[in-house]
Amino acid sequence: MITAVETYRSAEEAARALGGGGAIYLAGGTLVMAEVNANRTPPRLVRTVDPGLRQIVASSETIRLGAGVTMAQILASRDCAVLHDVARQIGGPQVRSMATVGGNLFARHPYGDLAVALLALGARVALAGQTSLRSLADLLRDRERPALVTQIEVPRPRGDRAFGFVKIARIHPRGASLLSIAAFLPREGSRMRGVRIAYGGMADRPIQAAAVERALEGAVLDEGTIARAVAVAAQGLEPPTDSLASAWYRREVVGVHLRRLLERLSRP
Repeated sequence: MITAVETYRSAEEAARALGGGGAIYLAGGTLVMAEVNANRTPPRLVRTVDPGLRQIVASSETIRLGAGVTMAQILASRDCAVLHDVARQIGGPQVRSMATVGGNLFARHPYGDLAVALLALGARVALAGQTSLRSLADLLRDRERPALVTQIEVPRPRGDRAFGFVKIARIHPRGASLLSIAAFLPREGSRMRGVRIAYGGMADRPIQAAAVERALEGAVLDEGTIARAVAVAAQGLEPPTDSLASAWYRREVVGVHLRRLLERLSRP
């Protein structure tokens, strides 16, 4: 049973309270409150009213999202246009008005689609009480360790065909995803450099598809390159079996949807 809801003025104070153990952080509450209602949470909820967590700060190179920024805020911001298609597919209006960027990073499958997109974009995160940024990939590998994310720095992709996202769900367009794919394909001339491909639903957390990245890196995005990428779409991955899909099914369809996404990004 919950015995206390603690509210702190700054993210640093909230982080210190979490460090003592026996507590969970409450942001938008779209996932945590379900755990609260099921009596599956620690006895303390920690929250903060730090205004910096709700800010969006954009420059020519990056977008800095406060961890408390909601999906609705992303959709209302012109600076966040690259993430509009992703945020639009997360829940309905009520969920989008509450669900936060920071919470999405810790959401377990079949949720966490925004984290997939941010991983592909090479986002970095700031943690309360730390001065240096940490790669999102590192955070996702170690997200069981308590940490309070304060900001997410997202590089701006250059060009209309540099980034794409697809979500595969039984109920369209906002059902829980059985698979999601995000592709970041920056070009130098006609060739792709710094490719990042991320999957949701193909492991216990959002992950990069290393074999696909190798197939695309340095190549021109043509039919032959796409075929080589699709051939290794599930290489080295162990997708889960759950109520949405089997591991076999995910391995079978990931290449189909990867092809469609890459073909869309290859069009002039």
